[in-house]
Amino acid sequence: MPELPEVETIVRGLNRKIKNRVIKDIWTDWPKYFKLSKSRAAFKKCVVGKKFIKVERRGKNILLYLSKDYLLLIHQKMSGHMLVGKWQLNSKIHNYGSDELKEKWAEQKWLPDPLRGPAMDPMNRFIRLIFFLDNGEMLALSDLRRFAKVLCGPQKVILNLSELKNLGPEPLDPKFSYIVFRKLFFNKRGRIKQILLDQNFISGIGNIYADESLWAAKIHPGMKVKDLSNAELKILHKCVRDVLKLAIRKGGSTDRNYVDAEGKKGSYIEFAKVFRREG
Repeated sequence: MPELPEVETIVRGLNRKIKNRVIKDIWTDWPKYFKLSKSRAAFKKCVVGKKFIKVERRGKNILLYLSKDYLLLIHQKMSGHMLVGKWQLNSKIHNYGSDELKEKWAEQKWLPDPLRGPAMDPMNRFIRLIFFLDNGEMLALSDLRRFAKVLCGPQKVILNLSELKNLGPEPLDPKFSYIVFRKLFFNKRGRIKQILLDQNFISGIGNIYADESLWAAKIHPGMKVKDLSNAELKILHKCVRDVLKLAIRKGGSTDRNYVDAEGKKGSYIEFAKVFRREG
């Protein structure tokens, strides 16, 4: 699952590419995304005609602020990619059934435009949702497993959803000082890596950056929180921030299938000291 640096990289790319663009229409083959809107038609009404004002990140969530005080939240989950480019619809007609009773069905696939689309990577081909923009470009969600979350509504409704309100502080927030970090551990129990992975404790950290931060701080991931000294916590606070900043500069980590908004892979994994380096 994309972690803070991957989502932040995508958010910055989206701000460059879709800010001030107007949504003209949508397409999807998976209306189950629209649980909050209740239906495809209601979701379409929520977004069509709206302008992208800005794109922000909260934890691992992408927040796309729309005109008229609406907000589109997308969580990519395990295999989702947000991509900007242009695709062409390719339809194939398949026959099935007996010779006496032939039936047909159309298989529709979106293929990248060779001039303006992201590279034809195997993990980019599962286009489930497209936002057609006023400049001819498209914002697309490729989602192999169909696990992604797509929510749209008035800002006050989306921002008050429990999945946002219950998130822990942002580790790269300028206000996230060592004092703030240390206070989070008051009366906290458990092992340090599991604590770092808790999104209600600190938001945005997953396996990759928990491992890398703990390695940099020379703290064993199985160490109990109650056994950590103030000196160790101070080092860990610095290492968490340093590792995340480096990962953002490297465009995130492509461990299996992550790509940015242009379909490009991140390079941080080449700098990883411990993740995927067993033995």
